[in-house]
Amino acid sequence: MLALVSRLLPRRRLGLPVAALLLLVPACSGPVDDSAPPGRGPATTLRVPRDFGSIQQAVDHARPGDLVLVAPGVYRESVTVAAPRVVLRGTDRNGTVIDGEFRRANGVTVTGAGAAVENLTVRNHLANGVLFTGVTDASRHTGGAGGAGYERLDTKAYPPLKGFRASYVTAHNNALYGIYAFDAREGIIEDSYASGQADSGIYVGQCRPCLTTVRRNTVEHNAVGIEVTNASEELYVLGNTARHNRVGATVNSNDLEALAPQHRAVFTGNAFTDNNDDRSPEQADGGYGIGIGLGGGTDNTVERNLISGNRRAGVLLTDVAGYPAARNAVRDNRVTGNGTDLVLATSAVAGNCFDANTPDRVSPADLTEAARCGRPAGRWRVPGSVPVVAAPAGLSFRLVPAPPPQPSMPRASSAPARAAVGLPGRPEAQSYPLPSGSAQPRVTPVSRPPGRATGPAAAVSGAR
Repeated sequence: MLALVSRLLPRRRLGLPVAALLLLVPACSGPVDDSAPPGRGPATTLRVPRDFGSIQQAVDHARPGDLVLVAPGVYRESVTVAAPRVVLRGTDRNGTVIDGEFRRANGVTVTGAGAAVENLTVRNHLANGVLFTGVTDASRHTGGAGGAGYERLDTKAYPPLKGFRASYVTAHNNALYGIYAFDAREGIIEDSYASGQADSGIYVGQCRPCLTTVRRNTVEHNAVGIEVTNASEELYVLGNTARHNRVGATVNSNDLEALAPQHRAVFTGNAFTDNNDDRSPEQADGGYGIGIGLGGGTDNTVERNLISGNRRAGVLLTDVAGYPAARNAVRDNRVTGNGTDLVLATSAVAGNCFDANTPDRVSPADLTEAARCGRPAGRWRVPGSVPVVAAPAGLSFRLVPAPPPQPSMPRASSAPARAAVGLPGRPEAQSYPLPSGSAQPRVTPVSRPPGRATGPAAAVSGAR
């Protein structure tokens, strides 16, 4: 017990008698967490700045199951959570801010299994807002988790992080990704907001099986809203809003990360609208005006999504080098008012199918007959194409306006710690309906010669 109290009071001299210290324990103890291992006593709440001068000091003292509770303030530090099942939470989502000052790489890096980050803001970092990864070599955390050059990692040397969660996180104006799960599985990214990232707002990469759910997030004013690369099997992207980005979502296979090809992700109940933003960073491959693009992915499902107002294409399927797009099902979506609503720009039908999507314009013209779900594939001589739309110049990620306040986690100051264990549970994709609201006004097709969509450099950000 004395050791427990000393963990809570590192900035104070322990001059009281032991009996008096023991009386302090109930006041300092936090809510009990079921993830605390047997025999170590109840989980503890470690408060910043009341008991610790920095978030990192509190995290370093935390044990599995503990809650690090951070009061409002601007914290100019990078935080690494290496202990398992630690919950890092702000008491005020908009007021508890980890600020990189455009000097530090990452806001929060999590390598501890089952850890969670909740109800705070991460901004102004030279790499990522929040990074969840099984890559424990800190020298590789300065860019993508594979390193600044996106070195393909040995998945045996760096087994995936098992168990992670980001809830009620605001990530803005970071140079790569807002919330980034790489070499991580069994996780949830939920109820969060990301804007002003120069790569993507939310990224899930290099996992198989992912066993991960991305749900009820809003991403806007990023180069790409939601990005999925070599992330396969039981990955569910549900009920998100991706609007006013350059590209709403990309689903990619490539050789710059391990575990290609990407396959078997589900996108249901999302809104991919008006992704033509000129107040966002430029997408590295020139992507612009795309609702959702699948580059070299296989066996993915895109259903019951609202996809409208995107100047080039609503849904675009392309092959990428070495990875044909195959057996993807696009069905029961409201896809209308885009430059071209549905585009299959692959060398062959390859089992891709489209059904009940209410499109106005498709490419090739016989797409809905040649590639209807449940029917033998047809053939065509020329793959589909999209209108040529010049992407406007972008803003530096540093200059994208900060977002408005976002809703805080209920009972943030008093809710028990909830470690990221046993996730994601049943994803319940069927409970996410087609988003309500009418389609956006039709986008007038651009009167230029159509350009053949030849891969990620043209529309889908497949090359990193």
